[in-house]
Order: sequence, then structure tokens, then C-alpha cells
Amino acid sequence: MEMKSNSAGQKRRSGIIELIVLIVLPILLNYLFPLKVIITPPLSYLGIIVMIAGFGCMALAAKEFRSKKTGFQLKSGGTELVISGPFRFSRNPMYLGMVIWMSGLAVFLGSLVVFFFPVALFLLAHVVLIPIEEKKMEQVFGMDYLNYKKDVRRWV
Repeated sequence: MEMKSNSAGQKRRSGIIELIVLIVLPILLNYLFPLKVIITPPLSYLGIIVMIAGFGCMALAAKEFRSKKTGFQLKSGGTELVISGPFRFSRNPMYLGMVIWMSGLAVFLGSLVVFFFPVALFLLAHVVLIPIEEKKMEQVFGMDYLNYKKDVRRWV
């Protein structure tokens, strides 16, 4: 019983850390270190549309996971290889949505410092996170995943 409590506590802490990195830190740095503003209103308002698109991508991917009754992470119960919905076009629509959302935030805020975040997230996901997840997927789902990997690109 304690293990479940710890696990839930760790998930909550992880969610808070992600929230801080994805939302609070870019906004805070935008105001603390306002580097050159490269996009100004009204053009910067297009960032809202980009943010909505990124959120939509993440929401569609989450909906697919729920419809298959499987978890987002292999550790927490990913029991089925999800290849429908946005997974038909991208093996990583959650990461893609986060990068799009952060790009929209950068456009909306317009300051050069905020553009560091979507680039950093993309590089972190592409070089570190996704390769680790892909190895786990290969171990868990074997040839099904390898065939999927051949047919669907990593990003788009």
C-alpha cells in the first residue's frame, strides 16, 4: 500500500516539475531576462493558435491511450502498442504536441529567451528520451513495434 502512495506522490511531483519547466520557467525567464523581442503584437497572438494546436495534439494522443485502456508510460502499465489516431502520423505525438505548444508560447511571448525552450525540449526528447523509450518499446512489443517504427516517422 505504501508503494502505491509513493508512486502517486512521485507522479504528482513529476507533473509539477513538468508544469514548471513547460510553463512557469519560460514565462519567468521572459520577464527576468527579456532578451530582444523578435515577435510583437498583433503577430505574437498567432502563438495562441499554435499553442492550441500543440495542446490538441497531446489531447488526441492521450485520448488514444485512454481508448485502448493503456498507460502513457511502460512502467505504469503500457500494455498495448497504440498505432491509431495521431500515432498513425507520428510515433511521438505527445512530445510533438509539447514542442508545438512551447513554440506557440515562444511566439506569443515574442522574446528570444523563450525560443530556447522548444529547441531544448526537442533536442532532449530526440537525443535522450525517445531513444530510451524506443528501446523499451522494442523489448516489450518486439517485431510489432519494429514494423511500426519502419512505417511511421519519429516526429511527423
